[in-house]
Amino acid sequence: MERPEYVLEARDVSKHFTVRGPLGRTSVVRAVEDATVSLKPGQILALVGESGSGKTTLARMLARFHEPTRGEILLRGEPIGGSRRAQRAYHSEVQLIFQDPFGSLNPLHRVRYNLDRALRLHQPRLTAAGREQRMTELLERVSLTPAAEIAAKFPHELSGGQRQRVVIARALAVEPKVLLGDEPISMLDVSIRLEMLNLLQRLRTEDGLALLYITHDIAGARYLCDEIAVMYAGQMVESGPKEEVIAAPQHPYTKLLIESSPDPERGVGDRDQLFAGADELGEPPSLIDPPTGCRFHPRCPFAMRECAVEAPPRTELGGGHWAKCWLHAKGRAGELAETTHAAATAARRETLQGAS
Repeated sequence: MERPEYVLEARDVSKHFTVRGPLGRTSVVRAVEDATVSLKPGQILALVGESGSGKTTLARMLARFHEPTRGEILLRGEPIGGSRRAQRAYHSEVQLIFQDPFGSLNPLHRVRYNLDRALRLHQPRLTAAGREQRMTELLERVSLTPAAEIAAKFPHELSGGQRQRVVIARALAVEPKVLLGDEPISMLDVSIRLEMLNLLQRLRTEDGLALLYITHDIAGARYLCDEIAVMYAGQMVESGPKEEVIAAPQHPYTKLLIESSPDPERGVGDRDQLFAGADELGEPPSLIDPPTGCRFHPRCPFAMRECAVEAPPRTELGGGHWAKCWLHAKGRAGELAETTHAAATAARRETLQGAS
């Protein structure tokens, strides 16, 4: 039997939440719409976007904490069953690392308990001595030594970086094939973030783990990942090899993210120019009543008539790089490379002022 190319896939998954508003009225939040993610063994994919873009909701669907409203999730090419046994088997293969390490660990119990419980659930054949040995191996694996001393501590006695390493060790206890990292370093001190990225990279190299790395930090994504996918307002707008996406973004929102990221080579004047029109961009749209067409069009300086009417098609750009933008369909993609987002915003402002 041929081995599937992808260890984990989400095919055109959507997630809608029903919320109750004033006077008992209900609304639907379209948190994720028609998202597709594919992970190969040993691959690290960054999922990038601002807060509220749907990144965490997508991760929680992949972790089976949320059931998709539509679409399907496949593990090694097979759909996931709904029984408790099937769910436990799935969680032995796919583990989620949360953003807040303190909230991920039971504060009333020592590190030993938190690790031992995972081993009891997913490695039931291990003896007590076997579990103790495995805990030592796991803690040493994530550079927490001496292991016996760490295992005897409560979560509040550890630093943020140590707690996150314990969370990773607990995830590794079930011997997963996929890790889902929901901004796993964003709450850590800047001084130890690089250490955590190197740890994730080492786990990929040693175990062949696939990793979905959720972040809003383009620089961190470039350092760690093989590919970058970009989400905006619940939809994926671009994906491809990291160097191509960063060097030549093919969607206006991706371009804005990259130009907004810290760059030591960018002068203060350039940075001021970049954010000069930030107020004009407005806020991301409501996912209860999202814009028609491309959801970025109300904030996009490259927007044209079609953008407000119809969702853009997916354009394959070669080498696994694709984008959803009408500039490609209309033969105007060169405009993305020819001007900065700030300059395009300024030009759009002058056009609107002239029309008024």
